[in-house]
Amino acid sequence: MKITEATPFEIAIPEARLVDLRERLARTHWAPDRENDDWHYGTNGAYLRKLVEYWRTDYDWRAQERAMNAFEHFRCEIDGVPIHFLKKPGRGPAPLPLVLTHGWPWTFWDFAKVIGPLSDPAAHGGDPADAFDVIVPSLPGFGFSTPLERTGINWWRTADLWVALMGEVLGYDRFCAHGGDWGTLVTLQLGHRYPDAVHGVHVVGTAPLDCFSGDRPWSIGTLIDSTKDASAERAAMLAWERKFASHVAVHNLDPQTLAFAMHDSPAGLCAWILERRRSWSDCGGDVESRFTKDELLTTMSLYWLTDSFVSAVRFYQEAGRHPWRPDHDGMPVVGAPTGISLFEPDKAPGDMSWTEAYYDRVQYRVHPRGGHFAPAEEPGIVVDDIRDMFRRFRT
Repeated sequence: MKITEATPFEIAIPEARLVDLRERLARTHWAPDRENDDWHYGTNGAYLRKLVEYWRTDYDWRAQERAMNAFEHFRCEIDGVPIHFLKKPGRGPAPLPLVLTHGWPWTFWDFAKVIGPLSDPAAHGGDPADAFDVIVPSLPGFGFSTPLERTGINWWRTADLWVALMGEVLGYDRFCAHGGDWGTLVTLQLGHRYPDAVHGVHVVGTAPLDCFSGDRPWSIGTLIDSTKDASAERAAMLAWERKFASHVAVHNLDPQTLAFAMHDSPAGLCAWILERRRSWSDCGGDVESRFTKDELLTTMSLYWLTDSFVSAVRFYQEAGRHPWRPDHDGMPVVGAPTGISLFEPDKAPGDMSWTEAYYDRVQYRVHPRGGHFAPAEEPGIVVDDIRDMFRRFRT
């Protein structure tokens, strides 16, 4: 595996890209939207127009850029894959290294609210003994981990890249790992394939590692198939599936077709991501109760300004085309000590007792509030759960 040295990186989007963005937003050819106040047909046009107008006239990318650049950023290349990561050294007697892995439509910046408390607990009312060296990479093909010119890079191969990043690039013998969405699978793969490289793993949300390995990787309906009883549980599962089915299917089957539209239209990209931010978060239909306009548009901008939508959505098809295969057939499948935090508004219906045997489960918590973007929605809960999970590995 060829690895280049990590070099400092500053986020500095050319002004011409920002001018082009505003001009494209001003020229949006709006689709008509009728009888869609409840978002039943998808993203509501009236709200989208307001958000796009704010993006064009009031949103300050440079302010967001300055906030990101307050941290140290680096880039390196591992096995031909460009990797961007943020690093915040811990302030405490013996910080543990911790890698935080995001998902879609997340970015590395979805961890912005937890980086400070995890790296410098004392400055946020915590115990300095709980400090971490915090490493936040952008997934391959996402954000500044671009351009991704190789195909075949998916979540389980990303785990291989993270071991190289944390060990060979950054020099850590062992590390802790946390993730959500795709980051959940990356993190669990670390605990499956590399239990000796990690102290333990912690995830928000959970799934078996073969969830994209069947003959229908584009369909989460396989979960419904296993629920034969026409009961309230099945109805709840169908409602849960509805939130995720459209993007899983399109991203798996036709990611490039979708990307041609989103690569050309920032308003279209905004609509696609916005619907997920609203329906997957614990916002009760009011997306701004969880994310400010600036937070929403920083996510959109990171996808738009890095031209990463196309490679980010291909991450799904790569999971189906290159399905996961276990490294061993023993139990637990994930042998590293595992902590799981679930959030009721995001949690899949059904019994979670299977996780006791599937993982070396040492911590399990279900929280009544918080959605799919837990580190951004409920940073305090996530910080507390991560601290509690990894405190057992401190000497």
